[in-house]
Amino acid sequence: MYDVIIVGGGPAGLSAAMLLGRCRRRVAVFDTQQPRNRWSQSMNGFLTRDGIKPKEFIELARTELQKYDIELIFKLVKTATYTKGEFVVNDEDGNVYRSKKFLLATGLKDIMPEVEGIMDFYGTSVHHCQYCDGWESRDKAIAVYGKDRKGVGQALAMKTWSDNITLYTDGTDKLTQSDRDALKRNGVGICTSSIARLEGEEGMLQRIVLQNGQVREQEVLFFATGTMQQCDLGEQLGCEFTSKGVIRTRRQQKSNIPGLFVAGDASRDMQLVIVAAAEGAKAGVAINMELEKEYRK
Repeated sequence: MYDVIIVGGGPAGLSAAMLLGRCRRRVAVFDTQQPRNRWSQSMNGFLTRDGIKPKEFIELARTELQKYDIELIFKLVKTATYTKGEFVVNDEDGNVYRSKKFLLATGLKDIMPEVEGIMDFYGTSVHHCQYCDGWESRDKAIAVYGKDRKGVGQALAMKTWSDNITLYTDGTDKLTQSDRDALKRNGVGICTSSIARLEGEEGMLQRIVLQNGQVREQEVLFFATGTMQQCDLGEQLGCEFTSKGVIRTRRQQKSNIPGLFVAGDASRDMQLVIVAAAEGAKAGVAINMELEKEYRK
């Protein structure tokens, strides 16, 4: 029996594990080693670690956890149930684990645009987060991808980093007159033609080729196509979800299930690594406080 099972070995899960390890709790962390940012060349906006490679960041975190005897289990959790104050987890090999508390820190995954060639540039010159990669894209010719009206907000936001912004709606034309007026006032171009493919060299986008044969020079692309949960464990456990598809949390990362906490991108719309780590720390403290009360005589 573990004190805590954590599913998700990213910044949120590892941050919680450190706090709980320092509280002498018996902790198991499950990690499939498939983080959302595994394509990224650098992890930005994290104080003292700005620009570090995501893999290096995780390796440093795992090394720091060794002195706290945190158990890292590199397997997929297939099922998780909650009954009478106990969580039961089954991994991909059929092994069973039990715990008093449970932290879900599995994060989200991006819904990628269905555009030929996009994965050749993802993480280098194609991105989803302006706060993570906007600085590196400053003053470049930036394309924003979003069908219907989905890219309007991001296109306007990208003006913070460049004056050369074009919104691509990829064959859809559902922009309102208000959208068009706002984009025009702010100097954002609009292209509603269908995209055939992205072209460039060595991970660097150079041009967008349209279905009509037109070629448009672009250096960076940001997309606004949404996200989805990395796994269905939240649904299995009966968590409440918001209209945006993330798990609803209360104070101190608590869910609607007693003893179940959620931290990181899976529970919030502020999708930054430093925020995920902070939420993990909050969850770790809150979990330990619950355990203290339960163990107290």
